[in-house]
Amino acid sequence: MPTDRPSERPSERRTAARTSVVWDVVRPHVRAGTDVLDIGGGTGGFAVRVAELGARVTVVDPSPDALASLARRARELAVEVTAVQGDLSTVLDVPGPASADLVLCHGVLEVVDDPAAALATLRQVLRPGGVLSVLVAQRHAAVVARAMAGHFTQALALLEAGPGDRDGRAGHRFTVAEATALAGDAGFTVESVHGVRVFADLVPGSLLDLEPGATAALVELERAVAERAEYLPLAAQLHLLAR
Repeated sequence: MPTDRPSERPSERRTAARTSVVWDVVRPHVRAGTDVLDIGGGTGGFAVRVAELGARVTVVDPSPDALASLARRARELAVEVTAVQGDLSTVLDVPGPASADLVLCHGVLEVVDDPAAALATLRQVLRPGGVLSVLVAQRHAAVVARAMAGHFTQALALLEAGPGDRDGRAGHRFTVAEATALAGDAGFTVESVHGVRVFADLVPGSLLDLEPGATAALVELERAVAERAEYLPLAAQLHLLAR
């Protein structure tokens, strides 16, 4: 959720700290009349905010419950979002515009069987010059998280995993090199890579809830390190913007 709207509830403050970097990168590419396709957009955390900027937004998600929540959220904010039950295998059959100016693919490549094939499908959807926003889980941070939780065997297995290996039911994890190579092989040109949630997952929620100004300070810190190469391995997620 963007940080240009005050967050009243603790959950909103934590969400703002975790998503501000991605929103900063995506927002300049959204304007009135932009056709946006949000793959796996779920309950519409990004979709409704994009729609508030005047974009025409279609969300494709396999969960009917998530889409119902999306519809309620859109009504509450008085915006129009088209919800379609489906996934990447059906995205080419989605009703509406045959192509999109902006495709959001956040948290999806981890769970598909073939990330390369998924990106190839998205390339068919994007118009020439269109923008792809990809958010993926980052392997190095996942290794650290497993170790800190005492799951040392899992941490070692993930450390030694190859690009095509899955992290159990959690799915695929990517390094910066693997993610950019995957996008490049699918015909995209990666314009930027940002680290997301470098510190946000490590900060106790109670601190954000009780300490005045803590969320704003954390967001500022996340923004400050998002493009610094030395911090990318610490990020829970990687955000790629590509054309």
